[in-house]
Amino acid sequence: MSKTNNVSVSRAPTVTMMADRTFFVGGNWKCNGTKDSIVELIDQINEGPSIKDAPVEAVLGVPFPYMSLVSEKLRDDWQVSAQNCWTGDGGAYTGEVSVDMIADCGAEWIILGHSERRHLDVLKETDETIAAKAAYALGKGMKVMYCIGELLSEREADQTLAVCERQMQALKEAVSDYSNVVIAYEPVWAIGTGKVATPEQAQEVHEAVRSWVKENISPEVAESIRILYGGSVSPGNCDELSTKPDVDGFLVGGASLKPDFLKIVDSYKNKN
Repeated sequence: MSKTNNVSVSRAPTVTMMADRTFFVGGNWKCNGTKDSIVELIDQINEGPSIKDAPVEAVLGVPFPYMSLVSEKLRDDWQVSAQNCWTGDGGAYTGEVSVDMIADCGAEWIILGHSERRHLDVLKETDETIAAKAAYALGKGMKVMYCIGELLSEREADQTLAVCERQMQALKEAVSDYSNVVIAYEPVWAIGTGKVATPEQAQEVHEAVRSWVKENISPEVAESIRILYGGSVSPGNCDELSTKPDVDGFLVGGASLKPDFLKIVDSYKNKN
């Protein structure tokens, strides 16, 4: 058992490896933005330094109505993601959005299993539903940010790794190819609250998740898969978090709606 900030996390076997994992920063705009505010933000991003030849991927998670707008205006060294998708092909599913529609709007990625989709009472998506969406999206040639993470009550009950492993197990049962999967660890208690897992807490969980992948999927996937931290990431804490060996980037909420999101993207330089 290891204790960080008076919260216990059961440790899994350590993965000892060196890997060339390209840093990854995703921005999740959630249910925010208007045409005017989005165009203003994209203009500011487009004026920032090029990352075309840099060891970093930057992806914006955009609300469905604005994906085409962002895809058309965003410079080509950045990518676009949807924030959800339907479980299969289009048809008589009022209000749903298929993977084909998402791709047609210029997006390459989909965020799946975000804590708000898992835990908001009006949504309550199950592990199995999220994994099924991931399998379908991957099968259609999309890339997936697969979110995992525990509630505060689960962390306080020393269930952090049990929750993350359960969520990863659902993915394992649905997916066999992880080459287009990025894992985003989001301690739910830190999302949008201003509370942030310490760099040590983040590293501890990321290392344990990577060890689980090694033991339950394969050492090769464990070495190559990127594990992001998400939970009140900001320009003020990204540099220290990014120095941790198993933190391969970030999934950023509110801070991705501001021009200084570019500073978070720039934190990839700490890995050099």
